[in-house]
Amino acid sequence: MITRMALGLLAALACCGCERAGSNVPQSTAAVVAYVALDGEFSEPILNEFTRRTGVAVECVYDVESTKTVGLTNRIREEAARPRCDVFWNNEIVNTLRLKAEGLLQPCTPANAADYPAEFRDPEGYWYGLAARGRIILVNTDLAKDGPAPQCVMDFADERWRGKLGIAKPLFGTTASHVACLRQTLGVHPFEEWLDGLKRCDVQIMSGNKGAAEAVGAGRLLAALTDTDDAIAEVDAKRPVRIVWPDAGEGGMGTLVLPNTLALIRGAPHPDAGKQLIDFLLSAEVEERLAEGPSAQMPLNSKATKHSRLGAVDGIRRMKIDFAATREQFEAAARDVEQRLLK
Repeated sequence: MITRMALGLLAALACCGCERAGSNVPQSTAAVVAYVALDGEFSEPILNEFTRRTGVAVECVYDVESTKTVGLTNRIREEAARPRCDVFWNNEIVNTLRLKAEGLLQPCTPANAADYPAEFRDPEGYWYGLAARGRIILVNTDLAKDGPAPQCVMDFADERWRGKLGIAKPLFGTTASHVACLRQTLGVHPFEEWLDGLKRCDVQIMSGNKGAAEAVGAGRLLAALTDTDDAIAEVDAKRPVRIVWPDAGEGGMGTLVLPNTLALIRGAPHPDAGKQLIDFLLSAEVEERLAEGPSAQMPLNSKATKHSRLGAVDGIRRMKIDFAATREQFEAAARDVEQRLLK
């Protein structure tokens, strides 16, 4: 298992010049520019290893937690006339699909593309999924010891837990993708009723998934919807928490599993280096490192021999999602969230 100390030592290699979204991106001849939505503590050691092996520096820009994914997506749009990014390493899929629909990606064929399930790679080669995470419920076991806790997403609109549950602001990151998937799966009217229920039950709106998980670990919330990487951090910190895979029972709609995605930007200034980076990242070795590391991501590569510390993705009852159809729900879901939950 890769320890936090080992990750820190790898990061100290200083091969990856990392910025936050909104800063200028320095350019160099032997470099690739990556916009990275996956947290730096998880991605930087991997990117540093790429540089160590290839000699190609990675100049990376990260998003801030409060605008996760959406900030980088908008930056790619703003730079469309003169792209600065080569590779978009997104920590979810829906915004990647939106960029494809807008003509802002270009296809490529990574060496290991065939090692990934068809559902997690674009048939035209515009994006590739890897290293999945689950959208789970994290429960504080001290607060739940004398009573029930939420077991499904719909429970967040249940009066029993008024004011005791939390969710990251559903306009950014995986939470925005989650609500778009729910609108697609449930239908418009049931989805709107669910949002009304969240409002009525005073579900706490957190700045991000990490903050939601930490609030559960600290006992400020009974439970929260969050991502597996944020949840496992609370488990590893020995907080009084447990992970619930929502809607996993008979007849349930299943747990939403979202892959990271890799895409080459149309007009990328360093397309060959970008393809080289995607080739490196889209491998069983990298997925196994992410699986064994602090983020406990779930490998999608068929040749990966190690599972996430959370278990194998194949063992999870997964929500069946048509991601292409969900992309069309994204803006409508965001409008519903703003009008019914955040207003």
